[in-house]
Amino acid sequence: MHRLGHTRSAHKADHLVHTPDTFVRAPLPGMQRATAIVHIAPAGGALFTQYTVEFEAHGEVGPSPAQRFLYVLDGTVHVDRQPLTAGGFAYLPPRHDVRLVAPAPARAAVIEKPYEPLDDREAPEIVIGHEHDAPLSLLNGDPWLEVRSLLPDDAAFDFRVNTMSYQPGAGLPMVEVHVMEHGLLMLEGEGIYRLGDSWYPVSVGDFIWMAPFCPQWFGAIGKTPAKYLIYKDWDRHPL
Repeated sequence: MHRLGHTRSAHKADHLVHTPDTFVRAPLPGMQRATAIVHIAPAGGALFTQYTVEFEAHGEVGPSPAQRFLYVLDGTVHVDRQPLTAGGFAYLPPRHDVRLVAPAPARAAVIEKPYEPLDDREAPEIVIGHEHDAPLSLLNGDPWLEVRSLLPDDAAFDFRVNTMSYQPGAGLPMVEVHVMEHGLLMLEGEGIYRLGDSWYPVSVGDFIWMAPFCPQWFGAIGKTPAKYLIYKDWDRHPL
């Protein structure tokens, strides 16, 4: 039902809120028995691309010339012959030849970005892991706000991906304004996001893009914790 044109989705110069009622599915080159929901791309103002891939049984996503990060949302996805279940993740360096294969229906978040070299450092190698094993820290020592770092703290990587978990009522300690851009996928719960001069209710399944210097703040609401997967560019000079 079209609900007379109502949606929580919004796209402004410095941010995007993309909600499931507005998702459009289409295959991308290299996909077989799989489709993509493209949340953000350079056409929308970002310097990276993020999409959700929905696999059918025996679905496959081919290699990419760009570096790629994968986070499994549901089901099992085989990466470099290793099965990853929900919460499993993989980093694939530029010009990799690794295919993503799902033996049964599955979903995964995928981030792709052209690699930006730093000095004479080599591009990173493949990283495969699970969120539960990733390093845990508390944001500003707040036990109600947990951060798990899914990529190594190594300047060879030009971006980072974390999960952030909030207990009900927890929120960021300040409105942030910074040079990094973000891609954010709500994994659990709900809350309120301030983006620029607008305030949005968000819940599991929503995607948010934040441009550099977009004022941003989040607070968790409801009776269950809120969690999201968040990308940021990192370890490179703004020039």
